[in-house]
Amino acid sequence: MKKLIAEYLGTALLVAIVVGSGIMATDLSNDIGVQLLINTVATVFGLGVLILIFAPISGAHFNPVVTLIEFLQKRCSPVQLLQYCCVQIIGAISGAVAANAMFSHQLIETSTKVRDGGNLLLAEVIATVGLLLVINLLIHQSRQLIIPMAVAAWIGSAYFFTSSTSFANPAVTIGRIFSDSFAGIAPQSVLLFISAQILGALIALGLVKVLINDK
Repeated sequence: MKKLIAEYLGTALLVAIVVGSGIMATDLSNDIGVQLLINTVATVFGLGVLILIFAPISGAHFNPVVTLIEFLQKRCSPVQLLQYCCVQIIGAISGAVAANAMFSHQLIETSTKVRDGGNLLLAEVIATVGLLLVINLLIHQSRQLIIPMAVAAWIGSAYFFTSSTSFANPAVTIGRIFSDSFAGIAPQSVLLFISAQILGALIALGLVKVLINDK
């Protein structure tokens, strides 16, 4: 139970950070570059701290594709896969609602920010491949202590070098439906984003197997 609570809290707080900083960014500036910078800085610092405090409890997945790859590598059970994915999605929605409440928005909004196009889907594949490579190669190299910093650094970098601003997380993608803000994503864009993220995760798994093969 404590693992599920940690995954719920971690994902909820992550989405509250992403959405809340996105709302704050648009309140502070009309410059899209400044908005992205504010959103990125808040996410990098917040994500690093959340992984640091929750990793000893649940592994700090906060992301269904991270849990999926753990399952495919037989590091978690089918039951844990289902449980983690459910609480991550519920947590993500809760985080968006909490962010809306903090900024006096309607508690449940529906984003109108359409994100489509092959370039964005390619960006999501690349962002997810990189994220999963960082996590799994560091685990294989027994350097788990630097995962919080490395994951946060990758996401921060990918906010700027990917055209999709690096969602790389199906739960966070679903949560961001419920915020009509800078950080939101329209419902019609979500399925393609999640498909790209799953594809990226599977590509990453294949690359990890190649890179750690000692034979």
